[in-house]
Amino acid sequence: MMKKLVLVASVMALVFSVAAVTTAGKGSDKKDCTRIKDGILESSTGELLVLGFDDWGYNYQAHVFKGYYCDAYRDAEWCKEWAEDKLAMKWNDAWLSNKDCDGDGLLDRHLGFDSYIGSGAWLTNHQSGTYEGDRGKQCKWRYFVKIVAVPPDAIAEDGIWYTADGEMIGAEIWGAFAIIQEVLNDPCAGDHGVQFVSPVGPGLGKF
Repeated sequence: MMKKLVLVASVMALVFSVAAVTTAGKGSDKKDCTRIKDGILESSTGELLVLGFDDWGYNYQAHVFKGYYCDAYRDAEWCKEWAEDKLAMKWNDAWLSNKDCDGDGLLDRHLGFDSYIGSGAWLTNHQSGTYEGDRGKQCKWRYFVKIVAVPPDAIAEDGIWYTADGEMIGAEIWGAFAIIQEVLNDPCAGDHGVQFVSPVGPGLGKF
């Protein structure tokens, strides 16, 4: 099971591969935004974005992905080992917008902020699959995680983000983000339920 869980950071990072990061200024006029329905926006891989789900399982308009692990990576060769594992993601506008308001032809990220810190961005990631346990037993597992961008006054120490008041937010990931909740169910490994809940709370949109 641990072999699968070490992939979580990679899986959650996959949204970063589908569009370039924007550092647009705070003065962007949303009235001038280009939308997916306009039929001209592309992913960073050059694919035309469409309304609804595309062939890989992304619905950029609705901020969701539903499919298999390798679908998220366009069936890359390196991920074949986990091709049968299922993956579902949800994110908000600050993580990856469904519009282009800075005019670069790509979906915006943390629009109005220089980085994700303080932007209010969040992502949820739900994985599930099976593996062969002892004596050939088929073991089913599920993993769920919430990740949020930390507030601008947050402090990182030894891989953990804290609020300005010293309250723990959660483990640092990708520099600007913290894990605020993890749930793992893997009966074969003896894992059941919530593994971590941030002391500041697991709610999305808090920062």
